[in-house]
Amino acid sequence: MNLLVVVGARPNFVKVAPLVAELKKKGISYDMVHTGQHYDNSLSKIFFDQLEIPTPDLYLGVGSGTHGVQTGKAMMKIEELLMKNNYDLVCVVGDVNSTLAAALAAVKLHIPVAHIESGYRSFDMGMPEEINRVIVDRISQLLFAPTETAVLNLINEGISQERIFFVGNIMAETLLKNLHKVKKPKSIDAKKKEYVLLTVHRAENTDNKKKILSIFNGIDKCPYNVIFPAHPRTIEKLKKYDLMDKIQKKENIEIVSPFSYLEFHYMLSNSRAVLTDSGGVQEEALLHKVPCLTLRKNTERMITLQYGANTLVGTDTKSIAVNLQKILQDKDASWPIPPLWDSNVSKRIVDVIQNHPELLIMPSNDFIK
Repeated sequence: MNLLVVVGARPNFVKVAPLVAELKKKGISYDMVHTGQHYDNSLSKIFFDQLEIPTPDLYLGVGSGTHGVQTGKAMMKIEELLMKNNYDLVCVVGDVNSTLAAALAAVKLHIPVAHIESGYRSFDMGMPEEINRVIVDRISQLLFAPTETAVLNLINEGISQERIFFVGNIMAETLLKNLHKVKKPKSIDAKKKEYVLLTVHRAENTDNKKKILSIFNGIDKCPYNVIFPAHPRTIEKLKKYDLMDKIQKKENIEIVSPFSYLEFHYMLSNSRAVLTDSGGVQEEALLHKVPCLTLRKNTERMITLQYGANTLVGTDTKSIAVNLQKILQDKDASWPIPPLWDSNVSKRIVDVIQNHPELLIMPSNDFIK
């Protein structure tokens, strides 16, 4: 068996780390291709180094662009790769444009697709990621669901149950296996004790001056220091809106450079709370037992709401301020770890791939003899 594992953005790197390790352990042949959707070398390389991910066999250099341009470039280059090699299965993860591009390129060449992190739904088709999730799940042959709710979503959409496998959250496996390595960032003052962590990167927030200003006004009265590791793109937007100086003058907000994976998890695990518009951070906060406020009107990570680990606050100043005050006052918040969020997710995935060759046959609706 020969697999192609596709990554394109930093969240993908976190999810494939245990998968490629398990494939190597089981002696399964695979190539890993990095589409280059997130193309910042320094930010990407440190993820590979810290998570001990082998250097990708191929780098496509797709880069940035509109959704159509980025997806189209990735699809063209992946199609060329698939036509030159004999792959039995294409493994895609998450919901980024590279995920959609690889899945489409594969099925059009009648190569089966395995989707890791299948079944997440925000039920908001205005989200580019939601469109990617729905389409990729519809055309995949193996669907690996992280939660029981994700399984139900897939069943409700008419996906054949024999193709759905509840394996748990592979991102949780990566975190659990690297907890012993987390380290304090050198850029953070050792004298500072309690703090709140803030991450904002989604275009729906950063590309809207009113929303981004409302977010920062919402944390204006936070009694703790707010650590804000800002992505270069977010910094560009703040400067464009003439908000950079205003935010830097706020005494309780400290803008710092992006953290590495291990540094971020040190900061998250030791924070009083986190405010974020990231999907992955919502789940990671749950694992760290850190209360989370999500700066969105919806989430595909429904389990974080069901477990009481997360609250949707949107970008309204008052909603952010009131809910932040509430969670900072509640020092007894606690919740369980979801089922199968453990260190064996990748093993369950690889076992399914090995034990179900009958599902790696592309289905056909041609019943005419």
